[in-house]
Amino acid sequence: MKNKKALYALLTANAISQFAQGISMLAIPWYFAKQLGEASFFATFYAIATFATLFWGLYAGTLIDKFPRKNIFIGLCLVSFAVLASVSGYGFIAGEVPMTLVALVFCFTIFNYNIHYPTLYAFGQEITEKENYGKTNSLLEVIGQTTNVLSGAMAIVLIEGINTSILGYTIQIEAWSIQKIFALDASTYLLAMALIKSIKYIPTVEKVAISKENAWVRLKEGVQFLKANPLIFVFGNASYTVFIFVLVSTHLLWPMYIDQHLHVDGDIYATTKVLYAIGAVVSGFFITKLLKRMNTITAVIILMSIATLAFTLLSISQNVLILLGLGFFFGITNAGVRILRVTYLFNHIPNHIIGRSNSVFQSINIFLRSAFIGLFSLAFFSEGSNIIWAFVIAAIAVVLSIIPLVIYYKKLTDRKITSS
Repeated sequence: MKNKKALYALLTANAISQFAQGISMLAIPWYFAKQLGEASFFATFYAIATFATLFWGLYAGTLIDKFPRKNIFIGLCLVSFAVLASVSGYGFIAGEVPMTLVALVFCFTIFNYNIHYPTLYAFGQEITEKENYGKTNSLLEVIGQTTNVLSGAMAIVLIEGINTSILGYTIQIEAWSIQKIFALDASTYLLAMALIKSIKYIPTVEKVAISKENAWVRLKEGVQFLKANPLIFVFGNASYTVFIFVLVSTHLLWPMYIDQHLHVDGDIYATTKVLYAIGAVVSGFFITKLLKRMNTITAVIILMSIATLAFTLLSISQNVLILLGLGFFFGITNAGVRILRVTYLFNHIPNHIIGRSNSVFQSINIFLRSAFIGLFSLAFFSEGSNIIWAFVIAAIAVVLSIIPLVIYYKKLTDRKITSS
């Protein structure tokens, strides 16, 4: 791998910013659900914010294919630092962060995700040889999820605080205010930006003239590519379903499930996230070995089936240990499908159009996420244990997504790898 140093610098920069970002994204839903008692408001806001990214996601794809991916990352880090530092600074001056500003940070982070991760994968494809796509995607997942383990463990400490005794020694750490958590998040973006600026690399993909057309025309080029390759469109959307519901579960359903159905504290929420991340790390290490024994489509179908079973078990149980165990399996299935999905798309979509193609998938994903978040924000799901019906819906949706993969199984597995 000739760009090994560049790849490791990219992974390190991503891990640093993702560490504090992970703490913030754990703290905010729990802050609304438990400390403010505004779970329903947060669900509604989350739905609106997610839907708003539908249009941003489409435009972001055109930017990823037009500008150097390195420059996009630097710009993201700079803007992210400015937003987080401003909100945190206001909190320190005023003594607290208003609910609207906390919601703003969450909204901004969702917008950030919608250009950050597509850029990360496009950059990864650009600096990686085709034979190393699987290894690169596994590395992205392993390092990213290891960071999530650490941020989840830190979140347990920062959200709830610690007051315990170990071997006769008293350990006491006060819970952090939300403005302190945002300040930590902001500082990491500066470090990440410095690392990304240091990256030097030689593109491994064939240089293609960048379209000078406007964003709308460039977006249509991505749509036209997928119209000409309907099997890629089918696979790209069907294999995204587990991610939709795991993301909704992480930010919305799990806090409600833990608070209203299991009636336990925030450390269980953070612990579930840690176990989820551990499962994702395990998946990252072993998914390439799994691929040596079966093809991508078979592996995706198996992992999606396991996710279906996990959602079903959540809907019929009321046990903390089952939730923790399933958190681990959600990590395995979601990370596994993500690695397999991205590797398949790398092998079948040229790098010069990967951003726009992914923006189409992402926009469909966002639309569906918005619809389900809007559905789950209805008062019905906030009453008693009614949140379990959200997991019933999730299980049904994943099953429906497996069907086209089974129908087009042979055509998907026989499809030839494209040149980059």
